[in-house]
Order: sequence, then C-alpha cells, then structure tokens
Amino acid sequence: MRKVGFLSFGWWSAAPGSKVRTASDAMLDTVRLAEAAEDAGIDGAWIRVHHFEQCLASPFPLLSAMGARTERIELGTGVINMRYENPLYMAEAAATADLIAGGRLQLGVSRGSPEPAADGPATFGYPLGFGDTPALDAARRIARFREAIAGEGIAEPGPRAHIREGELLPLQPHSPGLSDRIWYGAGGIDSARRTGELGMHLMSSTLVLEATGEPLGVVQARQIQEFRDAWREAGHAGAPRVSVSRSIMPIVDDTSHTYFHPYLERDRMGGNRDQIGEIDNTVSTFGKTYVGDLDKLERELREDQAVMESDTLLVTVPNQLGADFNHGTFRALAELRDRLARVAL
Repeated sequence: MRKVGFLSFGWWSAAPGSKVRTASDAMLDTVRLAEAAEDAGIDGAWIRVHHFEQCLASPFPLLSAMGARTERIELGTGVINMRYENPLYMAEAAATADLIAGGRLQLGVSRGSPEPAADGPATFGYPLGFGDTPALDAARRIARFREAIAGEGIAEPGPRAHIREGELLPLQPHSPGLSDRIWYGAGGIDSARRTGELGMHLMSSTLVLEATGEPLGVVQARQIQEFRDAWREAGHAGAPRVSVSRSIMPIVDDTSHTYFHPYLERDRMGGNRDQIGEIDNTVSTFGKTYVGDLDKLERELREDQAVMESDTLLVTVPNQLGADFNHGTFRALAELRDRLARVAL
C-alpha cells in the first residue's frame, strides 16, 4: 500500500455533537476536509455519491471547489451511480473539474447500490428499457462516458462546424489523461475480472458480494488477483491500480478516545469482526471496524491481505465531527501509511 485517502459520505444532521448540521455545512466542510487532508500529508480526498439521501449527491461542483483549494492530493468519487447520469453531460462536467484540479481526478463509477427511492434513475428520466438490466444500462453509459472523455468524435457536424470532412465533433473541454483515471466499484469476482478486461482501475468497498466464511481481506484479495490477471491478459498498458475501503478509527488523543472508546470496548469483547449478511438480495461479507492506537492498527492492517495487496487505502471518516477533528485523524493515517510501507519493504 502506497497511498491513503479519506472517503466521506458528507452526511449532515442536527444530532447532538454534529458539527455538520446543514447541507451548506456539508459542502463547505468537505472542501475543508480536502484542505486538511493535504495539510496532514495524506494522498487523497474521495467522496461518496448518493441520491435521495441527506448526504453528497452532485460531485462535480464540489470536486471543482476542492481542486481549486488544493494542489497535490488526488480527488475522487467512490462511486458515481451511472444509471443517474447523462454520460455526455457528465463528460463535460468531469473534464471541467479535472482541468481546474490540474489533472488530479480519480473517478469511481458503478451500477449503484441499494437506495431509498423505488426507482431513482427512472425519476431522473432514465427508466430501464424492456428486457434491460441495471448492470447493462450502467455498462452502456460508462462506455459512452469513456469514449467522450477520451476525446473521440461524438456528434455529426452541422454546416457551421469547423472540422475536417468525415470527422465527428468531440466534446469540449477535453482533459488529457482523464480517461486513464476511471475506476469501477466491483462487488464480486466476476465484475472485478470484467473491470480488468475493460482497462479500468478497481475499487473494492467495505463489503463484497461474496460469502465464503473467509475474512473480507481474503475474499477481496482473490478478487484483486482476478482483476490483475484480466488486466494483464487483455494487454492494457500501464499498471492497474486497486483501492480498498476500510473503517478505521485511530485513537491518538483524549478527544479521539472519547469518541471511539465505545468501539474499542466492543472490539475487546469480541463483538467487532467481519460479518455475513445480505445486501441487494445477495449474501455478502461485511468488514469490521479497525479501532485503537497506531501500534494496534498497524498490526491488524498488516494481517489484512487485501489492504496489503492494494496500492490505495480509503478510510471512511466521521465527517459530522468536522474538518478540525478529522485533521488529527489524517495525520495519524499518514503515519500509519508510512509504517505499513516500511513493513512492505
């Protein structure tokens, strides 16, 4: 593992103790989280995208603001449900944000996950066609989006177009290199392999749509290997990247001890472990929470096979505690990254 970043849902609520109480608070504090992450020395600021929920939903204005206020860190999404997207409009918005950020976007996309709306994409104007499936619909949108951001011709020219005969009009603006920074949020071994075949990077969450009784890290590591094998067999250039997400709560001072001590006690009593459950009508493996001081976290993460096989670790953060609190968490994560890198050597 070479990089560590945060992954934020951008929740807001008026619950006691919340520092992020309104939608405005959530947007502004997410920008501050990115600034805090860069200042603390970690490598990425990634945001979740969910519709019809009290959290972040429209990523590109926010990514643009984060890009304008930072200089170094990667800015990503984990993930955009493509069934809600017009792929060509999204290509324009993504290129705009990437140009503002100086080519630092890392865009995670997928077919989506369970949500509150009965049929959110249809409500947005994208109902499934007869005999179609969510996976196929998302795949077509992703393919079209990737064509557009690669600078390929998209539209037939009209009489006023300034273009060579026989060519198609590409979308503008174009951000060179963005097409090489698209990730897919795969849930199972088949989708992981397909991601490698298509030449996208792999994102794996705190759960996988597979349940063998093995630890999450073991199941994920097998999916990672299938992805890398497929990438190599397809002959794609460059090295494929892999991120895995984990819930990690470093206890480094009195404040973090106050917030996270109950989780540590649960951990000590044996109540914190990987779980088997059901999501999206599929029996799945859900990951545990890592909590404790840096020595404990280093020891446990070193035993997590998928973490050590990945190049990027994305840590879900309690964004409602605000950027000031999470700045300390980011400093701890930077040290943890350096410790794990030394172990890898």
